[in-house]
Amino acid sequence: MKKKVLAALMAVAMVALTACGGAAAPAAAAGSGDSGDAAAPAAAAGGGKKVAVAMPTQSSERWMHDGANMKAQLEELGYTVDLQYAEDDVQAQVSQIENMIAAGANCLVIAAIDSDALVNVEAQAKAAGIPVIAYDRLLMNTDAVSYYATFDNKGVGTKIGEYIVKNCGATKDDPKTIELFMGSPDDNNAHMLYAGLMEQIQPLLDDGSLICKSGQIDFDSNNTLRWDQQTAMKRCEDILTRYYADEDLDICACAYDGLSYGCMSALEGAGYTDANWPMITGQDAELMATKHIISGKQTMSIYKDTRLLASKCVTMVQAVLEGSEPEINDTEQYNNGKIVVPSYLCEPVAVDKNNYKEVIIGGGYYTEEQLAE
Repeated sequence: MKKKVLAALMAVAMVALTACGGAAAPAAAAGSGDSGDAAAPAAAAGGGKKVAVAMPTQSSERWMHDGANMKAQLEELGYTVDLQYAEDDVQAQVSQIENMIAAGANCLVIAAIDSDALVNVEAQAKAAGIPVIAYDRLLMNTDAVSYYATFDNKGVGTKIGEYIVKNCGATKDDPKTIELFMGSPDDNNAHMLYAGLMEQIQPLLDDGSLICKSGQIDFDSNNTLRWDQQTAMKRCEDILTRYYADEDLDICACAYDGLSYGCMSALEGAGYTDANWPMITGQDAELMATKHIISGKQTMSIYKDTRLLASKCVTMVQAVLEGSEPEINDTEQYNNGKIVVPSYLCEPVAVDKNNYKEVIIGGGYYTEEQLAE
């Protein structure tokens, strides 16, 4: 009996110490300047709280970077991090989030595969008092989401469109052919990117400077489920066979680097060489894509510094767990069908062979050695 009483008293004491550590954490962490002593203040900063991070897939380099960056920054603040990838399996992501809720997550960060499939599990999180932050992909048709951290998705499309208009050389007297390979229909980002792109290239389509021989200009006909490389390759092969047997395709307007890889494979299979290689766009400035830009196989990509995006999301996590307000720079664009979600938009940057050294190497994202391998 004495042992049981003693154990109970010790448990109460531990709870009290944890509570005190959580309250004193921010000042202690902020004042720590010795890396040798960083672990103790950081542990106090998190207050023992658990942050669950649900990512879509490890098949894309950018999602691996996103997850690793966020996990490292959250752990540095003393939070316990449960990072899981669902490998583009919608039901797997639902199950992962259900388990995160059951395991006592204090905050959920979700980069959705298919946000409509997550409505019920997000409602479970809200009922359990767990704040939800949407990461890079907006969570649709739910009032359970607190904040949204992303890049300016329409701005990504705008920059791709601006690049095409400025550099393709299309005129009414010398028109260029173009085919569009857009993102996944279940991702709100893909729709916004498409809208930004079309605002730029529609005038050239209207006056005949750009010609889409397949006629697949509307999003319903040019989207790519799950942003899948193989799907883009097969569609590009079909378009080249049906519409470009006697004429070269001049522009592959791809919404993501993975789609550009698929188009490259199709073009190579169709016999395209340096002499008639088209302009190819992309998004994410993956390592392979940047190498392709250097070699000339890919024309440009949209650089998105995932370190910055992860940092902005981490500040949102801190805010909801500490009862403060995070930095927000958009309260109008992102209506998810239920609410307008307060958002922070990071700025994307177009990169090509003329500025990749300054932007990507100069920014410390990749080294010259990585790009030379």
